[in-house]
Amino acid sequence: MKTTRFGVSMDGSLLAGLDALVRRKRYPNRSEAIRDLVRGALVEREWDAARGDVIGVLVIVYDHRRRELSSQLLTREHRHPGGILTTLHLHLDRDNCLETKVIRGKPAAVRAIADELMSMKGVKYGRLIPATAGKKLR
Repeated sequence: MKTTRFGVSMDGSLLAGLDALVRRKRYPNRSEAIRDLVRGALVEREWDAARGDVIGVLVIVYDHRRRELSSQLLTREHRHPGGILTTLHLHLDRDNCLETKVIRGKPAAVRAIADELMSMKGVKYGRLIPATAGKKLR
């Protein structure tokens, strides 16, 4: 596919933020950073518009000392046997665990499962990351 050059105008503080992102993520140049940001936005748009099943990766951090939380998470996971495909569990420290869950289903169903788990008492952080097969990306 042919690459097209174009100009981008932005204020100085936004450009400084872009340059910091380029350094932090070790992009070879601004163009690659912008391409990556556009790809991410396109994946989310494709994901939200999908009529069929999509994949999402849920990341949660929770306090495993919180009474019954681990078993409640597992119980809720079992309510969605076709939806949650796999879980990775990691002990971060004495008190906290991180789990990633790969979820498949219609976009609204995947979001509902993720929201249900992220909103549980004792979950300190949660984020759903839309994923794609990348068929429409270049």
